[in-house]
Formats: sequence, structure tokens, C-alpha cells
Amino acid sequence: MKEKNISRNNLAQRMKTSRSQIGRLLDPKDGNVTLTTLQRAAQMIGRSLRLELV
Repeated sequence: MKEKNISRNNLAQRMKTSRSQIGRLLDPKDGNVTLTTLQRAAQMIGRSLRLELV
């Protein structure tokens, strides 16, 4: 988000959600985030989501 100069407000607008939802999404202590939501957020900032089980 820093590289692309995207704020939490801007990301919330792009994802058509609230800023508080973005806050929960970015909070590493909040484990109640779906993979679909993470994937959508990654797309909005020009990234892809990769999940790896090791």
C-alpha cells in the first residue's frame, strides 16, 4: 500500500467496504478474515495472494 500510495480509506472505497473493515483486515491479531477478502485486497493493490503450508 505504501509503494502505491494507497490509504486505508482509498482501499475501502475500491473494495466497496468500510474503513473499519480494512482496519480489521490489516490487523495481524484479528484472525477473522476470509481468504476471499485477502485475495480481493491483494488485487486492489496490484498483488496476488499466495498461501503456503509448510
